[in-house]
Amino acid sequence: MSNPLLEGQLLPSFSTIKPEHIFPATKAIIDENLAQITQLLDHVKLPTWENFIEPMNKLDNRLQNSWSPVGHMNAVVNSPEGREEYEKCLPLLSEYSTQLGQNKKLYDAYISLSENPEYQNYSVAKKKVISNALRDFALSGIALPEDKQKQFGEISKELSQLANNFSNNVLDATMAWSKHITDEQLIAGLPEGPKTAAKEAAEAKDLKGWLFTLNSPSFSPLMTYCENRELRQEAYTAFVTRASAQGPDAGKFDNTGNIEKIMALRVKKAKLLGFNNFAELSIETKMADSTDVVLGFLNNLAEKSIAQSREEMKETHEFAKTLGIEDLQVWDTPFVGEKLREHKYAFSKEEVREYFAADRVISGMFEIVNRLYGIDIKQQTEFDAWHEDVRFYKIFRDGKHIASFYLDPFARENKRGGAWMDSCRSRYFTSKIQQLPVAYLVCNFTGPVGDKPSLLTHDEVVTLFHEFGHGLHHTLTKIDEIDVSGINGVAWDAVELPSQFMENWCWEKDGLEIIAEHYETGKNLPQELLDKMLAAKNYNAANTMLRQLQFALFDFTIHCNYAEDNFIGVQETLNKIRTTTTVIDTPKFNQFQCGFSHIFAGGYSAGYYSYKWAEVLSADAYSKLEEKGIFNRQTGLEFLENVLEKGGSEDAADLFKAFRGREPKIDALLRHSGIC
Repeated sequence: MSNPLLEGQLLPSFSTIKPEHIFPATKAIIDENLAQITQLLDHVKLPTWENFIEPMNKLDNRLQNSWSPVGHMNAVVNSPEGREEYEKCLPLLSEYSTQLGQNKKLYDAYISLSENPEYQNYSVAKKKVISNALRDFALSGIALPEDKQKQFGEISKELSQLANNFSNNVLDATMAWSKHITDEQLIAGLPEGPKTAAKEAAEAKDLKGWLFTLNSPSFSPLMTYCENRELRQEAYTAFVTRASAQGPDAGKFDNTGNIEKIMALRVKKAKLLGFNNFAELSIETKMADSTDVVLGFLNNLAEKSIAQSREEMKETHEFAKTLGIEDLQVWDTPFVGEKLREHKYAFSKEEVREYFAADRVISGMFEIVNRLYGIDIKQQTEFDAWHEDVRFYKIFRDGKHIASFYLDPFARENKRGGAWMDSCRSRYFTSKIQQLPVAYLVCNFTGPVGDKPSLLTHDEVVTLFHEFGHGLHHTLTKIDEIDVSGINGVAWDAVELPSQFMENWCWEKDGLEIIAEHYETGKNLPQELLDKMLAAKNYNAANTMLRQLQFALFDFTIHCNYAEDNFIGVQETLNKIRTTTTVIDTPKFNQFQCGFSHIFAGGYSAGYYSYKWAEVLSADAYSKLEEKGIFNRQTGLEFLENVLEKGGSEDAADLFKAFRGREPKIDALLRHSGIC
């Protein structure tokens, strides 16, 4: 039987990948890579880019291209069989990474290359590849004695498995809860779109009435519009106790133990490498200079936001009383907040949704980047996909195909929640290989309902633009060296710059005119409604800011302090941070951390602050366009050439300064957020 993971197609053959292919294919590639690396090191006496780096890159690329669709399908079409095979491969991949990171002969080859006189003639990108590799060797324990290296490898393997366990628990807990409603009075206030989607969800399960889940397209409207306070409380409780020892599935998918194991192992890993804590290890690959700089940055933003946040919540409390809610609780705030928004600005999110049909938003988004960067994006009809919802696009510059991306827009069962961009293929050009970049863009929007197309909330439009910004960063690169092309090698606290930069056009009159038209009449967003939207842009901005700062401070603080003898505990740390970052009491049963996949199962450990750090960069970068005109082609091309095309080939701080002409300033972020 042919094995699609080993056939080396230009694009993955998703429809032919079966669970039984995954482990043998992955093992075969790893074994062959190790054998070829050993042979390479035995034969190359004087390493050069051509005789050493290029063969290594070819091997790395082959493994990446075979594993990418496996990891992706595990997230978007998760199945028991596929999950089992995926998990069997994790120790193999961890061991492989550790073996390479602790291979002394391999390390010596990179050292030799860096000391070769030829090195001085290398491009900036090639030098960055080598300097990054030497840094990563140090962070992989190359200098450790043999017994410590073995311990480091065992820790890395266990952390990989624990992260996967954490992610699985969150997915399983999310899918485990649902609420079946048969009395329509219990969901009074819910708009027709979400109500119809809930009805279709019930019918899919052969149930009468309406079915609600914890997936965002179902959960968010329930919390925002449902007048039934008890139902909101029930849904909120289920959501904030996912994968914990609390709530309706108490203990069944509990991540509490996984968190403690992950944190303890991260401390051990950091201390093996000579760091005091994991936060210090984390920022070795980031823009921030020290843990004190990060904490100072976050606390400074919190201090600037807290007074305004108190005023916002005071207004919400007062308005809640007009709705008959005397004792405002956290499960009331989305509902009361939306009612207050409608009262102040005389429009609702659902009213706006009718002007954001997904297809129109997507085509308008493509028009915006065409104006800025001169690229054309064309949908393809013949391609292989993992689900019928998936779309595939090619990107052209001056008529030449330069990149592609998949878009998987809608929520469904067995698909991880949230939104993200990931690499399917990275740009990789040599004298013999010309591999164009390909990205995955994944969202969880409500799909078409009945005769209605998929209609997005404005928040969802912003999410789409955000992920598309990541996609542009990966696909518009002109860097040929795979280790620093696209998103590869970009400092983690700068990787959100292009994504947040793209969000700005969702808030501009000229941008909204391109992406918004009524799905039935085709009419543009009325000026009156547009004015109300823009006036409401910074509604509750300080509370929104503090919420993100709470997550970032929790993440960074536990990774700074977990190693200390006087560490007060994970939950206790979160509770303490809540006292300075929330202006409404959080219930004791809230176990948010047990579902915080970004830091316990993703790449944001001791790095969640990156969202705010990069937001300073993106707001300041965008302020240059505000000065010149938001569709100023020259400024757009400067951002393209200095940021998007350069990938990770140069330090992010240098690329920002090349575009902006100076160091970043915080002023634009505070102004954009409406925080004085």
